[in-house]
Formats: sequence, C-alpha cells, structure tokens
Amino acid sequence: MNAQNTHKLGEGEKVYIRHPVPGDRAEWCALWDASWSFLEPWMPRPPKGATGETAERFDRLLETADTPENQRHTICRRSDGAIVGMVNLSQIFRGPFCNAIMGYWVGEKFAKAGYTSEGVRLVLGRAFGELVLHRVEANVVPTNAASIALAKGVGFREEGYSPRYLEIAGAWQDHVRFAMTVEDWRELGGDQPK
Repeated sequence: MNAQNTHKLGEGEKVYIRHPVPGDRAEWCALWDASWSFLEPWMPRPPKGATGETAERFDRLLETADTPENQRHTICRRSDGAIVGMVNLSQIFRGPFCNAIMGYWVGEKFAKAGYTSEGVRLVLGRAFGELVLHRVEANVVPTNAASIALAKGVGFREEGYSPRYLEIAGAWQDHVRFAMTVEDWRELGGDQPK
C-alpha cells in the first residue's frame, strides 16, 4: 500500500503521521535494518521469547498500532510519503492518571532534518486533542543528547532522574524523565493536528 493513500492523523510542513499498515512492511524493515547501528544504543531489547528479527518487530508493531493502550505513528515525509521514523504512545492509562509514555526514533539517513520534532509535535497534538490525554511522558538515556534536545525543543519539562529505570541495549539504564500536560501544551500554543 502506498503511504500517500493511507489515513493521515496529522500533517505539518515537512511530515504527516499515520498508523502503520501491512503494506509498510518492506519499507519499514529496510529503514530499521539500515538504521540499526544508529538506533541500537537507545532501544529496548525484544520481549522474552521474541527473536528480535525485523519482520517480527514489524508484526508486533502492527498488532499494537491502534489499541486503547498503544498508538503507533509512522512519520512520513510529505514530499514523497517515505517513512522516516516513528512516534509511539505506549502504556496509555485512563481515569485519574490519563497518561501515556512517548517514544520516538528516526532512520539514520533522515536524522537532523526536523522530521522527528515535527512528528512529535503532531502526535502531542493528537494526544491532547483526539485522544484526550492529560499528560505525556518521555524518558531518555542521559547520553542521548539528540533525544534530550528534541524533548526540550518541543516543550517537555524535565521532571527528574531515575537510576536504572529501563532496560536498554541489554543493560539497566538511568533515564532523564520529561513530561508535558495538556495545560503546558496550550501554553505553548499547541493545538490538534490538521
């Protein structure tokens, strides 16, 4: 399926966001494989019992692309529909917490082009608009300067530091914790995606 012909969940100047679809398999897997050495220091290992093969990762991504607990978004370049990365909302809680955890990545050949920050803003607009969340967290390994700069650049506030917070690249890693509430989003002038 051509990315240009799928349902857009938000659109910016450079990119649009949408849920991944089965027709993305070859393109997504090629981007992931080509970017693995670039992404590996910041990525969790596959769940117990999973092989870690790229096609298996894509299958898990599709299974959780649009559920009450997860919202997966491909970041697609507007000029040609190419998948450049992902922004995910995981562990979505409702009720008095009304919170999600955001994760994001960009393919190595698309890094430093502004695609990820625009994709993150679009997903934040969706989180605080259509999904009616109150709070979104982003947790980053302290040595991941690019992700920290992105979090700060889109308006996340630093909330704290958690030792051995998450298992990343096979080891328990400390994380800097960032968050944003719907009130913060409104103060930044944010709105829902187009």
